[in-house]
Amino acid sequence: MNIEMIEAAATRLEGHARKTPLLSSPFLDEIAGRRLFVKPECLQHTGSFKFRGGWAALSAMDAETRAKGVLAFSSGNHAQGVAYAAKRHGAPAVIIMPADAPQLKIDNTRALGAEVVLYDRQNESREEIGDRLQAERGLTLVKPYDEPEVIAGQGTCGLEIAVQAAELGITEAEVVVCCGGGGLTSGIALALEKHAASLKVRPAEPEGFDDVKRSLESGRIEKNAAMGGNICDAILTPAAGDITFPIMKRLCGPGIAVSEDECLRAMALAFLRLKLVVEPGGAAALAAALFHGKELQSDTVITTISGGNVDPEMFTRALQAYGT
Repeated sequence: MNIEMIEAAATRLEGHARKTPLLSSPFLDEIAGRRLFVKPECLQHTGSFKFRGGWAALSAMDAETRAKGVLAFSSGNHAQGVAYAAKRHGAPAVIIMPADAPQLKIDNTRALGAEVVLYDRQNESREEIGDRLQAERGLTLVKPYDEPEVIAGQGTCGLEIAVQAAELGITEAEVVVCCGGGGLTSGIALALEKHAASLKVRPAEPEGFDDVKRSLESGRIEKNAAMGGNICDAILTPAAGDITFPIMKRLCGPGIAVSEDECLRAMALAFLRLKLVVEPGGAAALAAALFHGKELQSDTVITTISGGNVDPEMFTRALQAYGT
């Protein structure tokens, strides 16, 4: 995994992925106590950064392999990113999703033409289901984060941040990234290492599912005890990847853990001040920047909003609690 793969993915994504802007609000600056810029990947195709990795992975396959179809595991955002990339390439897609994933994400994945296979994440193994489907149908697995071409696609977000930061005169900053398995975090970190070395990446995770934070502290991959039970479904993963963790260990600063209430409040503020619709997991980095300022060192912070695929009920919950 290297910067050349990210730059190659950027070439293949040209004209297909949206270049999302860097947004700001004086109201958010005041809460954060510093300059705060937001990279809204909730405006990306399929409502999350995952389209970047899905397109990068499928566009790197040879035509014969792609025509047989692809397989993905996902609670929703990777599912939709891969499904849409497969649809635009004319390739079949089978997505294995937890039965407790938000209904909107399940419905959207099906609407994008993918076959959805639901499983019980507490009692069934998605890997065993996937192994069976691969053997039966000759599908190619597109992993959600521990896959070089997927990381390369996510890293294109970091290339954009480097260019946009330079245009805004930002010479030093912390870049807080919503982190699950580390695909987006490690990809952005690799991109910035070459193109904006003074921008330091910080992972943000939900409390109780902060395996990357703990892994960075211990120096080895730590696992989460549970696989569900938090509203930040988009970034709940068992552990960092074997590819992503060494990159994060080398390039990232300490992780930050945020509460569910902080994510809900960040969702409401993103809507009120930036007019963005954000899902709980997609708000983790913004919550870290707004409410964990003592853990940050820079006068300027850039955060990712990784996704906006939120059910109306959850979005209403955020606005009712914090939208005034």
